[in-house]
Amino acid sequence: MTLQLAYHFSPTEWGLILFAAFIIGLTKGGVKGVDMLSVTVMAIVFGSKSSTGIVLPLLCFADIAAVAYYNRHAQWKYFWKITPWMAIGVLMGVYFGKEMNEVIFKKVMAVIILITIGIVLYMEYRKSKEIPQHPLFAASTGLAAGFTTMIGNLAGAFSNLYFLAMRLTKNDFIGTAAWIFLFMNLFKLPFQVFYWKNITAASFKLDLVLIPALAIGFIAGAKLVKKIEDEQYRKIVIVLTLIGSVIMLLKN
Repeated sequence: MTLQLAYHFSPTEWGLILFAAFIIGLTKGGVKGVDMLSVTVMAIVFGSKSSTGIVLPLLCFADIAAVAYYNRHAQWKYFWKITPWMAIGVLMGVYFGKEMNEVIFKKVMAVIILITIGIVLYMEYRKSKEIPQHPLFAASTGLAAGFTTMIGNLAGAFSNLYFLAMRLTKNDFIGTAAWIFLFMNLFKLPFQVFYWKNITAASFKLDLVLIPALAIGFIAGAKLVKKIEDEQYRKIVIVLTLIGSVIMLLKN
């Protein structure tokens, strides 16, 4: 769907768009694992490639709020371990992603995520406290996260799995992710604006209209996360990421 002026959206489309903005805010507020739902909803309304241009500025706005709120919890050693690999993955996405068949890509990615979650669930079942130390773990996860975030703003699943494997506490998880994604999403902006050209004045005006829904989602997410214990939070992230992967896998 080509981006239309706001008053050309049907009530159903408006409902979906506002819901997606709310979910983005909820995710950045700390409820990790639901981000694939917002990406899927936006893709339904605008189409996969066009929707990335709508979503990215919203992510940047929400990332700024997340950094302001959770910055004291950032664990910088994990930032430096994964961010360079994510940047390389973004550049790969810029080069290969422009002509890629997005439907096939997302189905393959969802299968990979499901397999990876299966590994995490197995680790949980065995109650393993061992943290992966091999540099290839951060490299492979970072490359996958960077590539998928450029293609469809879908890095959340891979970053979630990385932080789960590192066994970060709830607030450290959210604070570190906030800094990583603020950096990565700002890094992606010039490529979306000047190379893919899917962020326009019209799309940015729509983003400004959606900021209230984004803000409400962020506040709701931050309040909800406060009520969740660390171990419960870990399980919730796994379950929500799994559900999001299934949704992405089944989406046409």
